[in-house]
Amino acid sequence: VHVTGVTVSEHQAEAARERCRDLPVDIQLMDYRSLSPAQRFDRIYSIGMFEHVGLRNYRTYFDCVHRLLSPDGVFLLHTIGSNVSERANDPWIERYIFPNSLLPSMAQIAAAIERRFIVEDWHSFGPDYDRTLMSWYARIRAAWPALTERYDARFRRMWEFWLLSSAAAFRARHVQLWQLLLSPRGIPGGWPEVR
Repeated sequence: VHVTGVTVSEHQAEAARERCRDLPVDIQLMDYRSLSPAQRFDRIYSIGMFEHVGLRNYRTYFDCVHRLLSPDGVFLLHTIGSNVSERANDPWIERYIFPNSLLPSMAQIAAAIERRFIVEDWHSFGPDYDRTLMSWYARIRAAWPALTERYDARFRRMWEFWLLSSAAAFRARHVQLWQLLLSPRGIPGGWPEVR
């Protein structure tokens, strides 16, 4: 395979280039909307990014993926999702943690993919993410002595609060973690589910 990774984060691009050195991986520092319409991909994966696209950009996002995906390709969308449709983010998260983010609902995703994709699979595994967040929390606490030169106590409190409140939201099933497998025309016979 040949992999093309796209990010708007200089730090993420630098880390990815280092990790993928000597592999057939091309990391591009650019907005996904700037990918050439002439490029076609057999597989597209979007992991942990859709929450930052913004409600008003959902259709543009899926149009772009549809344009870049080969007709017999598949697209995996990995996103945290909300049980209810909101139009604005939690004000505290908006201000301190993830500006311009929003957790999409099933209805919002469905409306945006309508007439663009066939849903081959919609997998929900939110309860597992509670454990992931708690692991991150434990690792930050353990590493904190080495981080004090770069981050202050206020930063630590904000991120610990976010990690713990997010874990609680997953544990209480107020938010979900989804992976959608989408195809432009439908896979003949369907996608073989493996769980």
